[in-house]
Amino acid sequence: MEKLLTIKGLNVSIDTAAGELNAVRNVSFSVSRGETLAIVGESGCGKSLTVLALMDLLTKNAHFNAETIRFNGIDLNQISRSKMSDIRGNRMAMIFQEPMTSLNPCYTIGNQLEESLLRHKKVTRSQAREKAISLMEKVGITPGASRIGQYPHQLSGGLRQRIMIAMALMCNPGLIIADEPTTALDVTIQIQILALLKSLQKEFNMGMILITHDLGVVSRMADKIAIMYCGEFVETGSGKDIFYNPLHPYTKGLLECVPVPGSKKRLGSIPGIVPTPIGLIKGCTFRTRCSQAIKKCAEETTTLVEISQHRQVRCNLNGLG
Repeated sequence: MEKLLTIKGLNVSIDTAAGELNAVRNVSFSVSRGETLAIVGESGCGKSLTVLALMDLLTKNAHFNAETIRFNGIDLNQISRSKMSDIRGNRMAMIFQEPMTSLNPCYTIGNQLEESLLRHKKVTRSQAREKAISLMEKVGITPGASRIGQYPHQLSGGLRQRIMIAMALMCNPGLIIADEPTTALDVTIQIQILALLKSLQKEFNMGMILITHDLGVVSRMADKIAIMYCGEFVETGSGKDIFYNPLHPYTKGLLECVPVPGSKKRLGSIPGIVPTPIGLIKGCTFRTRCSQAIKKCAEETTTLVEISQHRQVRCNLNGLG
């Protein structure tokens, strides 16, 4: 399968008063058309920063570099910021985490939907409005013509999330990034949004990066999974690999925290706190929370070891790291 996106050795650092914070370290992954990669981990592990670096949307005090960033045959390391702005929102698009704050309250839904199409494509305003209405109805907002003049505050959370999806699809992108697309929604609406994303991905043959900490969402959506901890990928694999044969202690800990309907087994927990990624980082970052840590974990930096195709783990146990 042809790779739509390939990233190798991505690093993101943030300037802070306490020193340089190494938020993302040596992250590599790829996404093909029609494929969904889920990046999973607890809050603050670097998931959103990874995709914000890809979209070149980091704040001024954040910096990134990568050995390789190739998207649809284009080397993003070699293009200007103005050229990147032509790609962002056009050939790759993002569904941001919180629809309550991602939509501008001062503009109508129609204005905000039409903006990217008018920016990137040679279309008239009437053509842009026609496309906006069509996509609104495709994502389940009907009748689109009567809703397009409304403001964000006039829509429910579920409808606002659907607007965000429609906005991301306006220019028919090859890659869509969904950053916690169901966080603010109740369970029934979550299921509808996930089904909608899956359907639209199949219809438009898009690659998708799904950012989440919800393993239930991952089980429904992902073809490949990357488990992230303290700025690093600690395990990658297929859904079957991760859910039925987890190798890293952190992955096992996450799965033990998931409630199973009908089970009387006590839910697990992961003790301790995430270490600060400021300054030089030595040894395994999970060792202070791991019941299986050995002396080597504190002394040597672990690396991702390839167990099989698309299956990697970063751990010293059983010679894996």
